[in-house]
Amino acid sequence: MKYAADYARDRAEIEDLLARYLMAMDYNDFDTYADTFTEDGTLEFARGAVTGRENIRAAAKGFKEAVAGIYCDVDGNPAILRHVLCQSVIRVEGDRAWHTGFWFECANDGPRTPDGKRFTPTLGTFGIYEDELVRVEGEWKFSYRNIRNEFLAGRESGPDNPVLAMDAKAGKTAA
Repeated sequence: MKYAADYARDRAEIEDLLARYLMAMDYNDFDTYADTFTEDGTLEFARGAVTGRENIRAAAKGFKEAVAGIYCDVDGNPAILRHVLCQSVIRVEGDRAWHTGFWFECANDGPRTPDGKRFTPTLGTFGIYEDELVRVEGEWKFSYRNIRNEFLAGRESGPDNPVLAMDAKAGKTAA
């Protein structure tokens, strides 16, 4: 793969967007979460697809409220969830970019440590992000994000290397 002279800057800006997205979700900052998308951006996830920042904001808030009732610590309180982004492949073509990355989630819903003071973290869900991004007024935003969940039938990424699918999609769009 050949990289443009400004690839490092674009990649750094996109990685910053990816981190801001996860921090916003994990800390229930739904305004910042929605702002990582374009005005007409689409989020596709386990509950379906929503388009537009206001709909994305509402969907994220509703999802977090539902998850709070599912993931509980040993005391019955909503578990604290933190997402981690691992390897990321980012392709940039001018003001458009594509990202594929592996994510997983940690939670404090495990048993307490022997001294009873802390929870043992658990590794919970995991999957792949499939993203399309655009530069809007100098800032990278998601125009489309598909959250693949390897543990949900119909939401898994499949047997083929997802980076090849990203490159094919980018090649068709960039041409």
